[in-house]
Amino acid sequence: MKKLFLGTLLLLAVSISFISCRDTKKSESVENAIDNAADDTEGALEQTGKAIDNAVEKTKEAGEATKEAVEKVGDN
Repeated sequence: MKKLFLGTLLLLAVSISFISCRDTKKSESVENAIDNAADDTEGALEQTGKAIDNAVEKTKEAGEATKEAVEKVGDN
């Protein structure tokens, strides 16, 4: 009976040590880190989108300049 009682107390102590107030603080800091990462990612995605738009515009301009150069060479 003594072993059963001590074993139960040991299991209770171990389970309480794994579920403590420290875990709540850690989960809050993890949650904040995830939110910050999401905000940073959103900003990076916006910048990437703008860079892609600029690259497309420059490519169109280069294509038009190439077309004009070809037409000039063809006229000569």
